[in-house]
Amino acid sequence: MEKTSSRQQIIYGIRPVMEAVDSGVRIERVLLQKDLGGTLAGELRNKLRDSDIPIQYVPVEKLNKMTTGNHQGVVATIAAVKYHSFMELVETLQESPLLLLLDHITDVRNMGAIARTAECTGVAALIVPDHGSAALNEDAVKASSGALMRLPVCREANLKTVVNLAKQCDYQVVASTEKGAVHYREVDFRQPTLLIMGNEETGISPELLKMCDVRAKLPMVGAVASLNVSVAAGVMLYEALEQRIHG
Repeated sequence: MEKTSSRQQIIYGIRPVMEAVDSGVRIERVLLQKDLGGTLAGELRNKLRDSDIPIQYVPVEKLNKMTTGNHQGVVATIAAVKYHSFMELVETLQESPLLLLLDHITDVRNMGAIARTAECTGVAALIVPDHGSAALNEDAVKASSGALMRLPVCREANLKTVVNLAKQCDYQVVASTEKGAVHYREVDFRQPTLLIMGNEETGISPELLKMCDVRAKLPMVGAVASLNVSVAAGVMLYEALEQRIHG
């Protein structure tokens, strides 16, 4: 069964979701009822894993609120955004691209705002993890003023693999962090660059931070310890644009 609401489009029921996967429908994630049993449910789980579709286990009450029919313990949300493979996309980019990796940004409004700024500043692609990140649904698209429909987006299972691949392709990897030692205006953004922005609460994960070539900081003199991530991303991206336009 397929349903469209003002917030998102969903498909529910075990067989309808399986058929959607087989037909190539762009699925954001599948919500499965906790402890859902049965042979058919097992087949669905295997199909989702084989297709690298994120699975989220939720109580039945959540599924009941999302549907008006018999959901059979399964609800799939349809992706509003077309995803690209980073490995394939990076080979097609033109000279000195600027890429933006968002390390588990969880707020839809932040995600949309960052995507809007990224598109305005010439970012070649946005990279997000396939788990633990804000859904790129219709709310995110609206918050981005449609930028998410124009900006190539890569949803990747392993962000460390993305960083390693970028390094192999001679990108400098820049972390935006209050722990940085380099003023953000001292970073040379004219060269191929992968910029990483971190989670709203915890920042960039330690394993990614260790892989960065440059740790760039934004100067602050107030009592508040950090900026909103969408604001910080805007400052960094406009510095990159300024350098790329004026040298």
